[in-house]
Amino acid sequence: MIAYLSGKFSYKSPAVVYIDVHGVGYEVNISLNTYSKIQNLEEGRLFTYLQIKEDAHTLYGFFDTAEKDIFTSLISVSGIGAATARMMLSSMKPGEIINAIVLNDPRTLESVKGIGKKTAERLVLELKDKIGKSASQPAFSNLNGNTLSNDALNALVALGISRPVADQAIKKVIQSENNITQLEDLIKKALKAI
Repeated sequence: MIAYLSGKFSYKSPAVVYIDVHGVGYEVNISLNTYSKIQNLEEGRLFTYLQIKEDAHTLYGFFDTAEKDIFTSLISVSGIGAATARMMLSSMKPGEIINAIVLNDPRTLESVKGIGKKTAERLVLELKDKIGKSASQPAFSNLNGNTLSNDALNALVALGISRPVADQAIKKVIQSENNITQLEDLIKKALKAI
């Protein structure tokens, strides 16, 4: 398996990039999310997923491991192929997809071209527990930036509190006391608010 490629971007488009790695050019399919992050770079690293089928070996590239993790989770759901997963990551940020799944919001997922009501509901049903448990791991923890509330949310989830309950408690604390600057204080007050 190819974990990542580092090299010069010899060609870039919103859907495909060619990476020159010591004279060997790799064609890598990317999402708009990844393209927006590499469009001004001459060289860099893309984390990759190699899909092997009878008729093709296709390489997908991601700017960070969080996007790759979401991609592999999405394609694990029956009826979601790599093209659909890439379309989702081109339409929504990884954090938005995680939030829609964890907060049981299939309507948000339906906004993506090619995702109907039944598919969106299947995504939420099959991935809610998987992503909810994984969301406390480092790959997911930096999706929405390294904010105080996001760190507190990940800490509460790691303590075994469901993500929606933890999210509501944090919002409640932040609304009532907007001067909290210490992570420990926010976590303690959120625990009391649950």
